[in-house]
Amino acid sequence: MSNKATAQTRTKTKTASAGPRVALVLQGGGALGAYQAGVYHAMHENGFTPDWVVGTSIGAINAAIIAGNERDLRLSRLKEFWEQVGHGDLMDLSKVTDTARQFNTWWTTADVTMRGVPGFFSPRGPNPFQLGMSVEPEQASFYDTGPLAETLNRLVDFDFLNAPGGIRLTVSAMKVACGSLVKFDSLERQIGVEHIMASGALPPGFAPVRVDGDLYWDGGLYSNTPLEVVLEDEAKTEVDGHTICVLVDLWNANGPEPTTLNQIENRQKDVTFASRSERHIQNYLRMYQLRHAAFALYKKLPPELRSKSDLNEFKGMSDQGTIHVVRLRYGGHDWNMASKDINFSRGSIEWRWEQGYADAMHTAASIRANGDTFGNSDAGLVVHELVTPASA
Repeated sequence: MSNKATAQTRTKTKTASAGPRVALVLQGGGALGAYQAGVYHAMHENGFTPDWVVGTSIGAINAAIIAGNERDLRLSRLKEFWEQVGHGDLMDLSKVTDTARQFNTWWTTADVTMRGVPGFFSPRGPNPFQLGMSVEPEQASFYDTGPLAETLNRLVDFDFLNAPGGIRLTVSAMKVACGSLVKFDSLERQIGVEHIMASGALPPGFAPVRVDGDLYWDGGLYSNTPLEVVLEDEAKTEVDGHTICVLVDLWNANGPEPTTLNQIENRQKDVTFASRSERHIQNYLRMYQLRHAAFALYKKLPPELRSKSDLNEFKGMSDQGTIHVVRLRYGGHDWNMASKDINFSRGSIEWRWEQGYADAMHTAASIRANGDTFGNSDAGLVVHELVTPASA
């Protein structure tokens, strides 16, 4: 089968009675991605199934597991992944002091750095790359992600993922040679394990992944929050004509002034990978207003001018629906540790999952209670902050 499929054969749309389109947008963030799994857990229990999942890095892995399984298997496969990558703790974190929990986190993170994560990545050992020497691009990293390829092939049914009628999947990666962001979309091509791997190939820890002859690194190096993929999408939703976009933020751009090396490194990561959604939203709103202004002018033209072929694109501008962005923010501060994204402590993973579940359950209740606020709006885009993040 050809690697690329036409949009016509890959179209995935809701039926006319299914309601608004639901998109789930997942950032990159390593071990913090357990929070995303908890968010999906609550969506799953509430029957709030996404029509489209967009992910980068760990978000791409979670997204592939969600889109690449039948409904009855999605949650169990997510749990299997996070249980596999969870690192055993020295103690029961629910029964010790905060200081002991911090020590446990330091120890598990150090152990991950030295020995890797089962089913995810393993150290390459002494090699020329570590000495600054030239190696093949696919070997240019400190860790080998071959275990992740095996895990994805076991937990993701790629035949199901690429079959018509399922959840649409979009993952992003950055082309190494030119620094451009490329979106791999199941509406446009067959998605394979290499696309998911490419989206999470963060250097120098992980080597670039070759797709169709080109090398790719983690999409988060270019844009860690793929909200713009949803905002730029030209596909129209049926029925109510609007989209509910659940945006899961794992990094916090706002924080205290750092005073130690670890705090500086932590702030650097937060600022680098935090959501740029406000900028994307403002750009979208400006374009939305321009489209409506152009359509208003188009309607004032006489019929003989409206029929001109170069003005055909103006006909559908009035059909653009409303995008409701429902933002969920991971609230764990992780003691301001710069290594929080490689803190695969099983206790930390469980806490993040539980917090994502609790936040999304609260959000689902708010959506049900205020359903009338999620219809079409003249604003074009509405942002909903329904949960105040907890801290840990």
